[in-house]
Amino acid sequence: MILAVAGGKGGVGKTTVALNLAAELGARKTTQSSSATHQNAARSEDAVLVDADLGMADVPAGRGPDLHDVLAGRAAPCEAVQGDGPVSVLPCGRTLAGAREGDPRELASVLEAVEREFGTVVVDCPAGLQADVGVPLLAADAAVVVTTPDRAAVADAVRVRSLARELDAGLAAVAYNRADSGSERVADALGAPTVAVPDAEGVERALAAGLPVRAVAAESTAAARFADLGALVQSCSS
Repeated sequence: MILAVAGGKGGVGKTTVALNLAAELGARKTTQSSSATHQNAARSEDAVLVDADLGMADVPAGRGPDLHDVLAGRAAPCEAVQGDGPVSVLPCGRTLAGAREGDPRELASVLEAVEREFGTVVVDCPAGLQADVGVPLLAADAAVVVTTPDRAAVADAVRVRSLARELDAGLAAVAYNRADSGSERVADALGAPTVAVPDAEGVERALAAGLPVRAVAAESTAAARFADLGALVQSCSS
């Protein structure tokens, strides 16, 4: 499954949602496949987070090749996947030169190659409605749209939902970020199951550490809501 995490407005917490969804989906895969050997689990049972924002990457990157290198033909897709943290990541480079050297038209084939190896790919899409958002949505089997209580963010989320539908990326769920309640109104506006994720202390600590919430505050409300979001996505793919 390729899952696109998109949001029309920058600053809604899209990368945070994508990171936590990758952690939840990876944990579910590991639980469901507990009979796999440890060696196979290290590769095929992860969910990989791909930072597809070619111009303004947000996902922390380690050493080694990145998405810019892959799109420029300098590295194979799976060679650039970094699996030394709680979530396997295919990071994106952070230079304009790297962004110019790569061919964004190859992104869909890169995502498909990672899916073949790992099974589940979570794509952190660029903000807005530019052409580079359309490529991961076109490759995706499903999408999660991220918004906040801000009225402009909700309006932009409606536009992203329309784009996802045009590109046949079914809307699996809406992440109503930095909200304690009010998900019913957003669910009605976007026509999809909605999970409200509060802006709690556990989220802030996880953000500061570059980790999913389940790794630093497993018993928090935010961790439970991300688990609910993962369950919604999983139910759409099964």
